[in-house]
Amino acid sequence: MAEDTRQDKRASFSITEHSANGMARTSAVASGKTGTSKKLVIKNFKDRPKLAENYTEDTWLKLRDAVGAIQNSTSIKYNLEELYQAVENLCSYKVSPTLYKQLRQVCEDHVQAQIHQFREYPFLCSLDNLSFLKRMNRCWQDHCRQTIMIRSIFLFLDRTYVLQNSLLPSIWDTGLELFRTHIVSDSAVQKRTVEGILEQIELERNGETVDRSLLRSLLGMLSDLQVYKDSFEERFLTETNRLYAAEGQRLMQERDVPEYLHHVARRLEEENDRIVSYLDQSTQKPLISCVEKQLLGEHMTAILQKGLSTLLDENRVTELTLLYQLFSKVKGGLPTLLQFWRDYIKSFGGEIVCTPEKDKDMVQDLLDFKDKMDNVAQSCFARNESFINAMKEAFETFINKRPNKPAELIACDNRFCLRAGNKEATEEELERILDKIMIIFRFIHGKDVFEAFYKKDLAKRLLVGKSASVDAEKSMLSKLKHECGAAFTSKLEGMFKDMELSKDIMIQFKQYIQNQSEPSNIELTVNILTMGYWPSYTPMEVHLPTEMVKLQEVFKLFYLGKHSGRKLQWQPTLGHAVLKAEFKEGKKELQVSLFQTLVLLMFNEGEEFSMEEIRAATGIEEGELKRTLQSLACGKARVLNKNPRGKDVEDGDRFNFNNDFKHKLFRIKINQIQMKETVEEQVSTTERVFQDRQYQIDAAVVRIMKMRKTLSHNLLVSELYNQLKFPVKPGDLKKRIESLIDRDYMERDKETPNQYHYVA
Repeated sequence: MAEDTRQDKRASFSITEHSANGMARTSAVASGKTGTSKKLVIKNFKDRPKLAENYTEDTWLKLRDAVGAIQNSTSIKYNLEELYQAVENLCSYKVSPTLYKQLRQVCEDHVQAQIHQFREYPFLCSLDNLSFLKRMNRCWQDHCRQTIMIRSIFLFLDRTYVLQNSLLPSIWDTGLELFRTHIVSDSAVQKRTVEGILEQIELERNGETVDRSLLRSLLGMLSDLQVYKDSFEERFLTETNRLYAAEGQRLMQERDVPEYLHHVARRLEEENDRIVSYLDQSTQKPLISCVEKQLLGEHMTAILQKGLSTLLDENRVTELTLLYQLFSKVKGGLPTLLQFWRDYIKSFGGEIVCTPEKDKDMVQDLLDFKDKMDNVAQSCFARNESFINAMKEAFETFINKRPNKPAELIACDNRFCLRAGNKEATEEELERILDKIMIIFRFIHGKDVFEAFYKKDLAKRLLVGKSASVDAEKSMLSKLKHECGAAFTSKLEGMFKDMELSKDIMIQFKQYIQNQSEPSNIELTVNILTMGYWPSYTPMEVHLPTEMVKLQEVFKLFYLGKHSGRKLQWQPTLGHAVLKAEFKEGKKELQVSLFQTLVLLMFNEGEEFSMEEIRAATGIEEGELKRTLQSLACGKARVLNKNPRGKDVEDGDRFNFNNDFKHKLFRIKINQIQMKETVEEQVSTTERVFQDRQYQIDAAVVRIMKMRKTLSHNLLVSELYNQLKFPVKPGDLKKRIESLIDRDYMERDKETPNQYHYVA
């Protein structure tokens, strides 16, 4: 086993420390045996070294020469490190207060001397503002550079003595204070500087190119010297206010609104760019507010009166978006825009609704207008809820300016959408159109008018088989039910139910006919309609052929045998038939109305008939007969010849069978003129709605009085307005109340005529 022969060794080290003043001190570090430790002890000299005689004065002269060289932009004789060390030595020997005062005095003397170049410059009067600004900027830049260099030499003073005395400004702050006091605070210099800066900004606003770096430096100077707000900003905002006030007045006269809006947006962009480039950030808010006030706030009403209608008429989406964005920045801007927007919709929509000449296109115009306004609200007005609500309110107002007519036309427009042969729309497009129509429908107060006309047109579509799609019809019914409740659509749903039951009845009837001993060669299809569900039709007695009458009786016997206690009333106005006819060209099938059928069957019995003879034989009412003959002899498919020729049927006209009739189709549908809505039908439907409303008012009055027993006139009218779902005038309510009093449903109070009592 090896044996460790190493011996303990002791080491002794010497540490020499150099103090800041160049003196040295020595201490010993001893390392003893393992397990023992000794403290490191550092001892200062017992006596502090003394400065050489005249050291302070000589050192200051050296430092003053260096400061002078910096201020005069000449070379410094001494090394900067040497100068820094000299300052540190002086500060270490408590000379800091004297040194600080001497340095301040030297800097102040130099700055005071600089003012002469601005006051007494021989060519100062002839010096233009830009040259003056450049001279001022050069002076400021030199001062800043000099102050930074001086501070770097006197950094030890700045970080010890100055830092320990909170009342003393730093060397940099002292430099700013001196420059502010002796140069910038001079009234003539400050005035010339600010005027020069304002002149440059005005030149830039007028489209000229200026030295932005110069402006940035000078405005930075004012900001650093803490005179920016008082000396410059107030003057600047005043001048800006004056400039844009005049510009706004002038351009509102000279330019149209789109051009003016783009100009305002450009001006705002320019001012924001100035803030980024050279103005102080604190100026942003007052400056932008000033521009917005003078170019927008003072002209809001004028802008909207002059251009909003044009922008909306022409659907100028870009300018409308810009208009909204600009007005949203101005106090009261959006409420003003909202009011003009609402007024425009009422005015434009009122013109669509209240112009009878536009009735034909009213619904489509309303749908297009609604789409257009929706797009504006969504795209231009940032989907602002206030604007959307104002639009709805405006639509509701103008649509109900003309009572009943919009409701009637919307119902008719549904007819054209849902009728068979509507090749314009697929199922998805049809659903979208119906949704749009429902939006317009929601604005209508007199929904009972819509119901009456819609029910009448739906009846025609169902009975004549002209509906585009049963699914589309039921979809529309579902929308109406969701919008107005089950009571509104109960009759309409009953109509569909009748059609489905009729199909089942006809299957049974065909089986019944086959079991008869004498089957008919006429195929009869009957729709059983519940009178309460369907529109009321005026009964018309016509002379049917014997075979038809006989078949009717067979069906009557069959139906009443299954449903005793019911009564059947035949409606010939809604009937239609398919006739087989022979012409020279060959056999054809004619799809015609029942009235057309009766007229054409006469020509199996004779060659020629007068209108009077046809009327006597068929029993068709004169007006209806003229329309029927016109469809057969004057339309596109002329299966009859009229003598004399002409477009209208007159008394005394004679008709004969057109054996030379030609047509490319085998089955020909002859226009059913009786399907066209006449003025009389419209008036009849409207009167029926009015009559229904009277019944509803009467029922509501009795219902309210039965519950309340005694009520004043005003309270009764208020209750009626809450319950009735259609618009009604106070005068109409008063008439119905008087009618009920006459019929002893209620009575007036003997002492208070304005009070009513219910009569049980």
